Amino acid sequence: MSHASKKISQLLGKAARRYNMLANGDHVLVAVSGGKDSVALLYLLIQHQARVPINYTISAVHVDPGFGVDSAGRMERFFSGQIAHYRVLRTGIGPMAHSSSNRENPCFLCSRLRRKLLFETAEELGCNKIAFGHHKDDVIETFFLNVLYGGSLSTMMPVQDFFDGKLSVIRPFYMVDEHLIEGFAC
Repeated sequence: MSHASKKISQLLGKAARRYNMLANGDHVLVAVSGGKDSVALLYLLIQHQARVPINYTISAVHVDPGFGVDSAGRMERFFSGQIAHYRVLRTGIGPMAHSSSNRENPCFLCSRLRRKLLFETAEELGCNKIAFGHHKDDVIETFFLNVLYGGSLSTMMPVQDFFDGKLSVIRPFYMVDEHLIEGFAC
């Protein structure tokens, strides 16, 4: 195990304990975009699952935005070698978000629709948690963006409950610096 892998695993475990992210019986849906953060999260969460005395299930999902790049095929090949329970959702979200009929910011619309699909998939699969690969740098950046552009002192939380606690978003990399993930991914 590399230095980066060990350090990330320690910080993932620390965040999971401190913020009560994982419990016996949880079914965690890992949202995997295909980028370094979410791929590392899936890989290290699977390793974490094997080392801790907590019995939880992991499923993975990739939302293909439909830009014509074969991210769906690549993710299916990746998932089939990593995890038993996965879904690849082929959508047209990307082109729709960038169409002339969309009056919103394309990134905002795409993000909202992708999040909606993730929540629906979590419900279909019986998941009570969705794990995102947001790391400490994302948390800090979001804080400053909210201060500068939103006029609020807020950022992403390590655990955020939705639908009266029926579903929680967790961020196991909450304490992890991005450079560690980059070192792990290389």
